[in-house]
Amino acid sequence: MNNLHNNRSVIPVIAPSVLLIILIWLGYEILQGFLAIIAWALIVTYIMWPMYEWIQVKLRHDAVLSASVMTGIIAVTLLFGFYWLANVLQQEVATVYQSLTINHMRLPTEVPDNIKNIPWLGHYLQQYLDQIHANQDGARAKLLALGRQGLGEMGELAGNIGKNIIQLGLIIVALFFFFRDGQNALSQLRRALRIFIGDDYKNYLETVGNTTQAVVYGLVLAALGQGLIAGIGYAIASVNAPVLLGVLTALFALVPMGATLIWLPVGLGLMLTENYWQGIGLLLWGVLAISTVDNIIRPLVISGAGHIPFLVVLFGVFGGLTAFGAIGLFIGPVILSILLTVWRTFLLQNQNK
Repeated sequence: MNNLHNNRSVIPVIAPSVLLIILIWLGYEILQGFLAIIAWALIVTYIMWPMYEWIQVKLRHDAVLSASVMTGIIAVTLLFGFYWLANVLQQEVATVYQSLTINHMRLPTEVPDNIKNIPWLGHYLQQYLDQIHANQDGARAKLLALGRQGLGEMGELAGNIGKNIIQLGLIIVALFFFFRDGQNALSQLRRALRIFIGDDYKNYLETVGNTTQAVVYGLVLAALGQGLIAGIGYAIASVNAPVLLGVLTALFALVPMGATLIWLPVGLGLMLTENYWQGIGLLLWGVLAISTVDNIIRPLVISGAGHIPFLVVLFGVFGGLTAFGAIGLFIGPVILSILLTVWRTFLLQNQNK
């Protein structure tokens, strides 16, 4: 009889927890197809929150109107930005492909004397030219294949934007509600985390914010900045397809010193084709302007974001991209940073043992 009474007294305690677990599982089953959309909307909301607060002040804290204005600005910027970039890239890839198809490779057979005399570099470039001229058809075929691949990928990119316009629309709709109700949702999240994990939730939320900031400003914006600066340099040096090369520079710039793999060969190529001043100018631009972002600004931003090790952010980015796709650019570093915070908290709580 006592056992029956004890079982009945335990049921009211266990039942809500079991029900909560079941509801969370059902909620996940319903939303799993939209988790990437929700994650992107949350990231954009976090990035644009300072601007949203400024708009709120200007509009006398009208949450609905402020959220509408902020969402409208983002929607117009994304749609026109993607449309312009896809068109420009497709045109430039087509131009490069056409140039490779019509014009045979017009590289000199010998490295100019003023470059040939540079130790190691001159000898290496001469060997490279000899290999190209020894198998000109093979080298040209490789370049044409790269051009066709790039043109196809640009077309696929434009097609995917059209196919995924519904997802983009859902992100924009989610942005409105995240801006409007963001403060209230964050307060509820803080209360829930305090119940489950205690006051340590503050450290975890701070880690999420700092890591997102490090990725956005230390990697993404730094890479975009390098791509923009490089694109300006390519345009001034009269290089074909400056926007395409700028985009490639930005993508490679996600890796430390990766941008150098684009602007350095372009600068050397200009010098090989006897465009000495353009080549020298681009190389100086790369060293003094593009590399400054990589070597000085990026480490300062990341190291200043809550003392998050640069290696954690870097491995988090590439591991996240491998595991989760594009959204992993943010999710990967956040997960590793939270793991690091849990480890530090554990050591701190047990330092006297």
